[in-house]
Amino acid sequence: MNKRILVTGGLGYIGSHTVIALHENNYEVVIVDNLSNSDKSFLKKITDITGKSPDFECFDLTDLIPLKRFFDTHPIDGIIHFAAFKAVRESVKIPLKYYYNNLVSLIQLLQEFQARGLDNFIFSSSCTVYGQADKLPIKEDAPLKPLESPYGSTKQMSEQILRDYANIHIKKVVSLRYFNPIGAHLSIKIGEFPLGIPQNLVPFITQTAIGMHPKLSIFGGDYNTKDGTAIRDYIHVYDLAKAHVAALSRLLRGKNRSSFEVFNLGTGRGHSVLEVVKAFERILNKSFDYQIIDRRSGDIEAAYADTSLAEKELGWKAEISLEEALQTAWAWEKKIASDKEKF
Repeated sequence: MNKRILVTGGLGYIGSHTVIALHENNYEVVIVDNLSNSDKSFLKKITDITGKSPDFECFDLTDLIPLKRFFDTHPIDGIIHFAAFKAVRESVKIPLKYYYNNLVSLIQLLQEFQARGLDNFIFSSSCTVYGQADKLPIKEDAPLKPLESPYGSTKQMSEQILRDYANIHIKKVVSLRYFNPIGAHLSIKIGEFPLGIPQNLVPFITQTAIGMHPKLSIFGGDYNTKDGTAIRDYIHVYDLAKAHVAALSRLLRGKNRSSFEVFNLGTGRGHSVLEVVKAFERILNKSFDYQIIDRRSGDIEAAYADTSLAEKELGWKAEISLEEALQTAWAWEKKIASDKEKF
């Protein structure tokens, strides 16, 4: 029988793309999502792309009663845990919301996992755990710095919880530290769908280009970088999704080298905010209206990945270029606008 995988937050941006990648690799999937930052219509989009329909349960992981009921009725072979609040700027303003949701949901999942003798846990982590690294590109053994956002702190704390859990209970756990996911599925049937004003650069760019915002705001033009804007490692979301399948295969085949492993997921290249804007201007074939404003609280100057460990151990490497990723993001934004006009 095909392995059955629980994907929490599986209707979110990265989660939905990972469900597609799992289906394409013959896994069965059950999604748990509370729809706080996602849309149930993505279920049909996943089915349209893969020809398979994942099972779906709607509840909050901080609610123990439906969580226990879920594990009573759904046998699973592993979990990929995406469900978490993720807006850096909001977390600075509402820290308790982030600490409660992101940590309690993880702890309750692990308690049920342990009680039922389950194994194979993949955690959706973030490059924010590094803070502002002393050395670039960033390796997995880089020191974890004190962080400027509660969101990043919850990722650091979650990794420590997982490390202690895996070591004590001899479980197989992988933490995947993402850099900056962008773009849409190559079918352009699914993509990033932020509720409210986007917190991330690329959807802010595409929404501005489509006319939803009068001007693009760039946060900070006085960083110690070549053009003064912050540098990030932008990775196409489906490259990221495929890394989860590689990590899952590693755990299921017992190829992990320790009970708790960490891998960076990025392209290994850093691009400044203005470089991304210029690349998008080439796609539009026209200049783009933007303004540089004050830095955001919680942001760092520069981060890009050393991905050699993931390449060696997972047999995975990002393949889609920045320009291709931006093209899919723009195609997805135009599709959203077109769909709205039909209704």
